[in-house]
Amino acid sequence: MRMRLLAALRREGPATASQLAERFGESSGSTSYHLRQLAAHGFVEDAPGHGKGRERWWQAVHEGTGFDGSLIHDADPATSGAAAVFLQTVAANHAQEVSAWISEAQERLGRWERGADLSDFTLRLTPGQSEELVGRLHDLVNTYRGLPETEGTRTVRVHTHVLPGPASE
Repeated sequence: MRMRLLAALRREGPATASQLAERFGESSGSTSYHLRQLAAHGFVEDAPGHGKGRERWWQAVHEGTGFDGSLIHDADPATSGAAAVFLQTVAANHAQEVSAWISEAQERLGRWERGADLSDFTLRLTPGQSEELVGRLHDLVNTYRGLPETEGTRTVRVHTHVLPGPASE
């Protein structure tokens, strides 16, 4: 739930716990609790200039979340287990997002058809080459951040998955 709330704030902008509760079919008490937990760890904060009276608006602090992949191999089982749960949740969220996109693609692509992509590639790389590829992909995506909005601008989601196969491949 926390990851979904954070993603919604990043994509759609500031919102109240009640608005998010309605969007996700949760109680406002539940979303409020999760938002406070996200705030305690520096992921969300109060959104200045929104709301009236006691209405509390929240906004994401960062545009994205980085993850240290080495945590999956941490000696502490609690840490490695939490890292695995986090990665499984990210993967499930990506799969759900792609599935929803496919379900709606026929009715909403229109002139965006060539600007959408669902591809996969198989490459043979060394660990260093793979790290370079990831870095270059991130650098390229980041060049599109902050572009001025013009007519026809939409939010575009970019997922990258660079997944090394087993050592025997």
